[in-house]
Amino acid sequence: MIRFCTGGTFTMTPRGRKNERFSPCLALICLLFATCVSGVQGQAAKPETHGPANLKNSDARNGLINVQQSDLLREPVADNWTSYNGDYTGMRHSSLTQVTPANVSQLQAHWVFHPRTVSPLEVTPIVVAGVMFVTSANDAYAIDASTGSVLWHHTRAISQGLVDDPGQHHNRGVAILGTRIYMETDNAHLLCLDARSGHLIWEVPYATGNRNFGATSAPLIVKDKVVVGISGGDDGVRGFLAAFDANTGEEKWRFWTIPGPGEKGNESWPGDSYLHGGGTTWLPGTYDPELNTLYWGTGNPAPDYDGSIRPGDDLYTSCLLALDPDTGALKWHFQFSPHDLYDYDAVQTPVIVNANFKGHSRELIVTANRNGFLYILDRTDGKFLFAKSFVSNQNWVESINEDGRPTSAGLIPDAKGVRICPANGGATNWYSPTYDPVTHTFYFRSSEACALIQSGTKLFQEGHTYYATGLRRDEPGKGYVNAFNVNTLDFSWRDLQIGRNKGWGGLMSTASGLLAYGDDADNFVVMDARTGKSLWHFHVGQLIHASPMSYAVDGKQYFAIAAGSDVFAFALP
Repeated sequence: MIRFCTGGTFTMTPRGRKNERFSPCLALICLLFATCVSGVQGQAAKPETHGPANLKNSDARNGLINVQQSDLLREPVADNWTSYNGDYTGMRHSSLTQVTPANVSQLQAHWVFHPRTVSPLEVTPIVVAGVMFVTSANDAYAIDASTGSVLWHHTRAISQGLVDDPGQHHNRGVAILGTRIYMETDNAHLLCLDARSGHLIWEVPYATGNRNFGATSAPLIVKDKVVVGISGGDDGVRGFLAAFDANTGEEKWRFWTIPGPGEKGNESWPGDSYLHGGGTTWLPGTYDPELNTLYWGTGNPAPDYDGSIRPGDDLYTSCLLALDPDTGALKWHFQFSPHDLYDYDAVQTPVIVNANFKGHSRELIVTANRNGFLYILDRTDGKFLFAKSFVSNQNWVESINEDGRPTSAGLIPDAKGVRICPANGGATNWYSPTYDPVTHTFYFRSSEACALIQSGTKLFQEGHTYYATGLRRDEPGKGYVNAFNVNTLDFSWRDLQIGRNKGWGGLMSTASGLLAYGDDADNFVVMDARTGKSLWHFHVGQLIHASPMSYAVDGKQYFAIAAGSDVFAFALP
């Protein structure tokens, strides 16, 4: 039973996602319930304040926050979810087992939090010692993870004059080390906040010289450094990764993804075009502490659809980079889509997997790419091992050779336009995959759609996008949830989604055999990970543009996901 703000009660009966839907009346009740609960939280939060809303509660929870390196190295995640992907592997796999296929039908909405927001939330919350940290645009919140009550709120005005995604003020969350949290702002400043009070400790602007720079990612802590990425690749910026001292904010290294004059790969960037070449790093990477290697994907080259001014492969765009986290030096790279003409960013999460591959124990990277292929690489040296198409309407490529390089079908965008499959949004995108290390199954969302892409000459101009030119969607798409077995190198199952195909909700898995995600019909869904059968869903009534996570407080397991302008937490009664 869930208690209304008014003192009434509401019982939600789980229903099968495909065969049954909420009645309009019940859906309205759900929305009213969410609005009521979130309204109470908003009143308690007093968003204009910076300090704790309830000193006793904040002291009890916040006093336990002190994240050590050993906490960040722990895998798989359990009570605490300490980074964007839960741990360094990118698996998004929780060891919590309180919620099972047998009792998931009893799952209920436990609380709803409504932050001040200016766009649909894309944040993955992190939780430490019963405190949840979420971001909305440039604001950060600490929330009691068991009740949804706000402990503190750090507020910051949104930046004016930004372009594209940064101009929509997306923010995917924070990183934490010790008693400090770190977040990127829409205009690419790195903030260091006291995790117990929300007070600003230091601030560093880390992208200058082009006002089209922005940031939408969550940072990643590696040892004593905070690694940050950059956005604006469709707007003519030069991509990079940068690392800052977690204590002082001093910059320790910077790796430019677009080579400058005299550097390997600069031949693709005549004149000063390297300054506007894209290759941005707008989603968190992963880290292997044993190999001491940081893995990070890069975005598409710019201008997006006009390759005439950027001949050759356009390094290091649409790549997976393996970097030394101590120095920023490049160890190896793998380019998924050389000379990309279709906006096929490669920032999708590079999941660290140890598995039996073709009869041999291997250290692998598994990733589903926007270009429509699932890839398996040796993460020690970047050697290509395997690729498999996961869409039926692939037309941009003829084949993938033994080195993993695609043979282009020669479809070149022009003023008339050319039909490309997958569409520029990709066969998958930034929404998170998950991996079960026991069943060796890699789960990810996919989309099958095509688009008519047009191109023409366009000069770079600050304050404007740099797509050169644009596209028209040809047909409605189809969405899927996919289960790929790394041992058999084939799909165990695929689940066709029902809905608008606009819900970019990522996935997470649990040790009890559950798969959780936001579907294309505004539902938070829990499935049987072995079969793909829907076990329970809750209609949130809002577009889900984020990836879920799980945590525990005082022995109680919760799931949390951002949906539209709210963060929902679910638990057993």
